[in-house]
Amino acid sequence: MRITNNMLVNNMVNHIGRNMIRMESYQNKLATGKKISVPSDDPIVAARALKLRTDVSQINQHIRNVDDAMSWLEITEASLNNIGEILHRARELAVQGSNNGTATDEDTQKIAQEVEQLKGQLIQIGNATYAGRYIFSGFKTDTKLLNDDGSFAIDVKDTEVIMYEIGISDNIDINVLGGHLFDNGGEALTGGTGQLIQMMTDYIDALESGDKEGISKAIADIDEEFNNLLAIRAGVGARYNRLELTRDRLESDKLNFTKLMSENEDVDQAENIMLLKNEENVYRASLSGGAKIIQTSLVDFLR
Repeated sequence: MRITNNMLVNNMVNHIGRNMIRMESYQNKLATGKKISVPSDDPIVAARALKLRTDVSQINQHIRNVDDAMSWLEITEASLNNIGEILHRARELAVQGSNNGTATDEDTQKIAQEVEQLKGQLIQIGNATYAGRYIFSGFKTDTKLLNDDGSFAIDVKDTEVIMYEIGISDNIDINVLGGHLFDNGGEALTGGTGQLIQMMTDYIDALESGDKEGISKAIADIDEEFNNLLAIRAGVGARYNRLELTRDRLESDKLNFTKLMSENEDVDQAENIMLLKNEENVYRASLSGGAKIIQTSLVDFLR
């Protein structure tokens, strides 16, 4: 095959172009700090990067779920703690007004007024919210649990358990059902009155009528409600502890996956600079050699 001057020039231009493309590739890596700009640069790295980014995104979502669940349980625990304080105060007053106390009929009337306020506070706590959602209303988080008189405003079934995904195939329930709290493990039924509110109503009636036996009975009833409350609080505490452990694990996983993602995507800048300098030298050499080829003409052969 006859080699022409045009062929030499075309080959030279092609080689210079390829050298420039390689140099540009290293310059892009230097500027972005990443091994690839498009998947075609390295399909294996790109596929691994996509998988790792998906994993990190899932972990971040699970962390957000855990944080939301922890906040929900914190509000729940605060509400349960307030109910405990109300029951504790109600019991103190019942002891004062019972047969073993020294309260007169006038005193029991005053105690009844305070217990009425405690009952109203219980109703307010029953309609506690987190981020605009009623925490004891089961799935019906847009509807309050209790009416102003303490009766149930909605039905809350045992199956209305709100689950949060805190990991792959890892879910946790975060809500306390209104019936379990206000009806000692039962279900809330619209128009019905839970055991806790009914106990407070009977207690107030006994105080207003001076019924010492009824007031003494309220002490035992309050103790029963305390036991139910303690069982519920224990469950909330256990779930909160699990969420704390889960969050620590997720943060560790996030750190590890982020490190893997960095190792997979980030370029070794020291090595990249060295390779860039080599390509620059090759590029300059190809330009220098190419300049001599391009300058060759028929005149050069006639000298």
